Formats: sequence, structure tokens, C-alpha cells
Amino acid sequence: MSTEHSRVVAAMAAVPRRRFLPEDMKENAALDQPLPIGHGATNSQPWTVQFMLDLLRVPEGATVLDVGSGSGWTTALLAHLTGPKGTVTGVDVVPELVEMGQRNLAGLDFPWARIQPAVQNRLGLPDDAPFDRILVSAEPGDIPAELEAQLAVGGRMVLPASGVMWVVDRDHEGWHREPVTGYRFAFVPLV
Repeated sequence: MSTEHSRVVAAMAAVPRRRFLPEDMKENAALDQPLPIGHGATNSQPWTVQFMLDLLRVPEGATVLDVGSGSGWTTALLAHLTGPKGTVTGVDVVPELVEMGQRNLAGLDFPWARIQPAVQNRLGLPDDAPFDRILVSAEPGDIPAELEAQLAVGGRMVLPASGVMWVVDRDHEGWHREPVTGYRFAFVPLV
């Protein structure tokens, strides 16, 4: 088992999914499937979350953007991975989900993580860029150039696009997009 995978497994053990689910879904927390959290959103399948975090390779101290933060679970997992020297900002377009995520995050000792409303008609947080890592937990259709532009040089973004998981790395020459083959993914639309 790689060190990076071990860190992700440890984060998922330290930040249990159950605390991020609505009361009527808590008994289903151990199921390896997406679960509804209201407002047309889901708490993603644990296998998928682990898969994406493994690909993201979040270093300690990273500045991370979590697009589509939903219930706040991925924001909290990212905060565990960055540690207190990092910063994690989750954004969501649904005000009720922002409030849910903020409440869920408030119960944890991650003062370096926050969830805020997404800016209308803008993807990500361009005014806070660049980010070392960007996790996108919604389906944009195509890889959004607007989010790629928010990656720092040396940064990485993981996102689903057209049913395929993509890893986007940025270096001094530009962006390198790599599909992860052999899997298909279904996410709620990125709006």
C-alpha cells in the first residue's frame, strides 16, 4: 500500500461519513453507494471519494479548493490531509448545502477549513487562486478552463468529465490532461 493511499485511508477512518449524512441516512453510512442529502445532491460513494483523493495526492500544507462541497465530507477529508499548515475552501451553489456543510464542519477541529457559497456565474474561486489542489465532485461535461486557470504551477485537479475521471496537472509548459480509463462515473451536474 502506497504512503499516499495510507494517508487517504487514515483520513477516511478519522472523518467518518456518518456525521455528514442527514439523520434519515445515517444508518446507511457504511453502504458503498451515493446517498441523497437533499436538494438534488448526494454524498458520494466512499470508493469514489477514496479513488479521487488517491489521484489528487494532497500534500500536507496544500491550498485546496473543493468544488461541490455538499455535506462537507470531502472538505473535512481534505482538511485532514492538508493538516493545519494547509487551507481548504469548499464551495457549493445550493445555500442549504452550504449551511449543512458549515454545520458539519463546525463540529470538527479543522479551523483551516471553511465552506462558503459559490460565486454566482463563476466556477471555483478565481479571486482566491491559485490552488495547489482542486477536487471537483460534480459533472461539468467538459474540463472547465476556468478551473484549470485556478491551478498553481505544480498543481493538480481531479474531476469527472463526460463520465470519465480526469487528472489535470499544471507545469510551466501548461496543462496536462490524463483520463483514468477502465471506469465510468455518474455525478450530479456542475452548475
